[in-house]
Amino acid sequence: MQVTTASSTTPIPGKYWQWRGYNVYYVKAGEKHSQRPPLLLVHGFGASTDHWRKNIAELCRDFEVYAIDLLGFGRSEKPKLQYGGDLWRDQLHEFIAEVIGERAVLAGNSLGGYASLCVAAQRADSVAGLVLLNSAGPFSKDQPTTEPETLQSEIEPSLIQKLNTLLGNIVKLIFKQPFAQFLLFQYIRQPWVIRRTLEKVYLDKSAITEQLIAEIRRPSGDKGAFDVFCSVFSTPQGEKVDVLLQQLTCPLLLLWGEADPWMNAKERSQKYRQYYPQLTEYYLKAGHCPHDEVPSKLNPLFRDWILSIARRSE
Repeated sequence: MQVTTASSTTPIPGKYWQWRGYNVYYVKAGEKHSQRPPLLLVHGFGASTDHWRKNIAELCRDFEVYAIDLLGFGRSEKPKLQYGGDLWRDQLHEFIAEVIGERAVLAGNSLGGYASLCVAAQRADSVAGLVLLNSAGPFSKDQPTTEPETLQSEIEPSLIQKLNTLLGNIVKLIFKQPFAQFLLFQYIRQPWVIRRTLEKVYLDKSAITEQLIAEIRRPSGDKGAFDVFCSVFSTPQGEKVDVLLQQLTCPLLLLWGEADPWMNAKERSQKYRQYYPQLTEYYLKAGHCPHDEVPSKLNPLFRDWILSIARRSE
């Protein structure tokens, strides 16, 4: 598949990789190390490779680092498809095979964590290790919590929850109507709404910059962005997290922003430990996106853990 250089608004120049006839955007930094696995960073819902800029700049000193825009997000193409874990699993697996060329450590935040877990569990030959940062995805026997179980609840959880409280199941029927979906799409892409949402999920408000808001908003103006948004309301839940964990064989690191209002980190951690007790985990004073909010605390944990699994594999 053809790879061509593309312009980028980020400090690191990006490229496009052709996958199934679609343009997929990624960035690469750092040099290959024979004794250290490369890294592949995967963003959450509504984010992109831009969200990893603080991590790439530091981690590339020790590793070959890639970050990718999932199909439908960031600078990647936004075709009218049914989006979900299986699609992104195959995208990431084939990217590792065709572009990286060797097993990689996969790291994903939120939705990107769920997609990365799907790869590690179901395409194990691609993955040397897995890092999950406030990862999304449903367990088989979830009790009611504030965690995002679907893509829908990662868009504007407070709005969706309020509407559900007021209208019950009828809200799902309403938002299957194109006009209602269009109005909601226009609402959530407003800069002030993006800022308000970030203020709810970032503990350190100073990390919410105009640059961050612009980076999140920019892809919503791309051709096909509205179709991707609409798919949120029809995408079925993917494989349950506990099922995936029981298929997992690689080392697992959990990094939790403990102040995340969208999920109960302590409760969710217990579920991960129930199905994969050999994991390693750390809690950070941050919200839903600890990699962007506290990179100076998270990057060393990330680095040391990867070096430790590299030593064990020698």
